[in-house]
Formats: sequence, structure tokens, C-alpha cells
Amino acid sequence: MILAGCGDEGSSGTEAPATGGAGAGCAPAAGSQLVVLEDDKKLQNTDNIVPAINAKASKPELIAALDKVSAALDTTKLIELNKAVDVDRKTPKVAAEEFASANSLTTGITKGQGGPITIGAANFSENQTLGELYRIVLTAAGYQPKVQQIGNRELYEPALEKGEIQVVPEYAATLADFLNGKANGASAAAISSPDLDKTMEGLKTVGQKVGITFGTPSAAQDQNAFAVTKEFADKNGLKTLSDLAAKCSGAATIMGGPPECPQRPKCQKGLEEVYDFKAGSFSSLDAGGPQTKSALTTGTISVGLVFSSDGALAAG
Repeated sequence: MILAGCGDEGSSGTEAPATGGAGAGCAPAAGSQLVVLEDDKKLQNTDNIVPAINAKASKPELIAALDKVSAALDTTKLIELNKAVDVDRKTPKVAAEEFASANSLTTGITKGQGGPITIGAANFSENQTLGELYRIVLTAAGYQPKVQQIGNRELYEPALEKGEIQVVPEYAATLADFLNGKANGASAAAISSPDLDKTMEGLKTVGQKVGITFGTPSAAQDQNAFAVTKEFADKNGLKTLSDLAAKCSGAATIMGGPPECPQRPKCQKGLEEVYDFKAGSFSSLDAGGPQTKSALTTGTISVGLVFSSDGALAAG
């Protein structure tokens, strides 16, 4: 994935030393269903899905069509879309078409002058599915769109600036900090925020300088989150990260995530600073990937870093 704060998926590193907790902690509990603990103190920033558009290609009917996708999406629906592709093994195109039909995405779309449009997509399934949703609504608006997989942000963002592609499904907080860092240096202070309005204000400011404009952000978010098994949550009475810190700080609690997690402000370090959560030990795994999810379900770790829109979080 491409979220800020916890490093890229598959980053290498060494296991961090264990961090001691004062209490007994909460031993792992195996289970088949994962649940995300509510980030009640707003550790994470607002990585809402938002259409990013080359300013020269931006037209009212194009923005209106893309905003139909934003209006139809929330995190629960995004999880279901990801489940359709990553768990049920449908193609992004099929999953998008089924979603568009079920949510009447093309109803009421106004046709404009049209023309060819290239939608850039990052090289992971969620972004490709979002690109297919954009293709569907832009077709209804009279365009001739195609989805082109371009890889990571370092590749597709310059292409968006240049107009080689015209539209990309983006993530508000991550893109805001990416563009700010590109303009002001890697050490520039983050302009993203747990407040979506503030994040979008910063994003629009840096976007304007490079010829990128934006549609309306959706309620759907893909950001760092912390999951436990339902069995673990029920056993320990947990709904929020504050609950986790209050009830499960201590030696028996094992946290899992990517090797860099203990030092990252949106991962274990952030849990310690914002929630005063102390794990008994840390298990070096991956960034929201199969290792972490397997360690949760098999009862190897108590809590692990996942991504908030992961298809594995689908209910039932």
C-alpha cells in the first residue's frame, strides 16, 4: 500500500527490542474474524479517497461524474469492494461494474463534450478497482476513458502534472504530504491532519502549484489501523484504542507489524505517545499483509497493524 507513517509494504528491517508494560497485558486470542479498534484520539490522518485531476482536463461534467463515486463510497463499502477482488477473486473490472450497478452510479450523470481520458492507477488492487469505477462514470459522462496501471506515486504523479494521464484515485493525507515534501524537501512538516477539511485545504494549496485539482473526497478511508480478533476484543472488552491501552498494556501483549513500526509516528510509537499503550513485546512481520493477518488469526500476536479498507475486515 502507499500510506504515509508506517513505511512501504514489505520494508526490510530488524525486530525492535521488546517494550515493557507495567500491567499483566492481554495474551493473544486466535479467531477467524478481525475487527479494527476505533482510533478515538485521532492518531491517524485523513486518508480519504479523492479524485485527483490534471487542471487542464478538469471540467464541471468530469468532476460531477467522479464525485458520484465519492458520494457512493464509505469505508465499509470499500472493504466489500476489496473483499470482492482480494478474497472472492473477482477482477477489479467485474467488482467495479457490480458495485456501479448496485449503487446506480451512472444515474443522472450529465454528458459533456467528452473526449479521450486516461485514468492512472497504482499497482495494487484497490486503486485499480477505483480506477475502474472512475472509468464507468466517465463513460456515462460521454468520455472515452481507459485505465492505465502506472505503478507507484513517484511514477504516476509527475504524469498527472504533465497531463500524460488526466485522473487518478488518490489518498488525501498521503498525497498532501507527498506534494509538500516534493516542493519543500523530505523534512518538511506534514500538512495532513486528522481533520479532513484541514487536509483538503493543504492538499488544494500544494496541488494548485503543480496543476492538479481535486473532486470531492469520499467518506472511504484507507489508512493505518490496528486490528485484533473478535475473540480478543470480546474477551477483554475492547472497542477503542483507549480501551486497548487501559486494559492491555503489559507483558503478555504482543504487537505485530512491519519492522519499522516501533519507530513510526503512525504505528507503535504513535500508540505509545498518543494512547500511552505499552506492548510487552513486538513481532516483526509485514505492513498489513498476510503475515500480520495470519499472526492475528492464529493467536501469535495480540494486536497488529492493518489497513482500514482491507477486504479481510469484511463482516461475516
